[in-house]
Amino acid sequence: MKFLSKIYSDYLNFIGAWLLALLWIIPLAFAIWTAIHPSEFEANFDLTAPLTTYNFIDAWSQAPFARYLFNTVILVTLILLCQFFFCTLAAFAFARFEFPFKNLLFSLVLLQLLIMPDILLVENYKTMRLLGLVDTILAIGLPYMASGFGIFLLRQTFKTVPRELDDAARIDGAGILRIIWSVYVPLSIPTFVAYGLVSVSHHWNNFLWPLIITNSVETRPLTVGLSIFSMADAGIQWSTINAATIMTSAPLFIGFLIFQKQFVQSFMTAGIK
Repeated sequence: MKFLSKIYSDYLNFIGAWLLALLWIIPLAFAIWTAIHPSEFEANFDLTAPLTTYNFIDAWSQAPFARYLFNTVILVTLILLCQFFFCTLAAFAFARFEFPFKNLLFSLVLLQLLIMPDILLVENYKTMRLLGLVDTILAIGLPYMASGFGIFLLRQTFKTVPRELDDAARIDGAGILRIIWSVYVPLSIPTFVAYGLVSVSHHWNNFLWPLIITNSVETRPLTVGLSIFSMADAGIQWSTINAATIMTSAPLFIGFLIFQKQFVQSFMTAGIK
């Protein structure tokens, strides 16, 4: 009876996984279909329909996507580098140092993960206005320069590094920063890659905060530019909008395909330690 129950459970899991995959793939398939076919085939799924790149060219020419892409790359690079720096130092302190209220402070870091960023939109805007940073790329990234999730993930990885490596580095005359750079960072590359993918994908797709804090083409990222582009002219075809959407999301998809092994490996080893 247990054997039959297990088979039935596995069968339901299999069916459920395929249904979820279909629910995920159908919108993507529609976007790809409309992007690579003429507009008259948007709702006509004719397998003999001709392929075209016109929609991508049309989308690129109708909006300053080159500028939006440049802004987005600068934004996610700035945020990621700052997060790597601050999260690495904080994670090392929580993993290797002993200081008063260490566990309490780490609990507060974890508590940050439960706070929705949207709650802080008004206060963040007030802060950026006081600093005179409204409508700048720095204003988009400043609230995200440190990450509780990044501190947690790197701390868990650093705690798996043998302390003997610390002692050996100290015998060779290495200081704290040298130990972090030469010992901990190389052994934590999969975690840095995994967290980098999470951070880049989040801030690449972030929409609400950049929409609030930016007012000009010079500072808008891709997501805000795409939304304004799709609303700017009622005559824009779905094929053109979907082509722009694919251009926006393609870098993330390619990055995940390249680093998916490190991504999965890192999260398999993460956990409260």
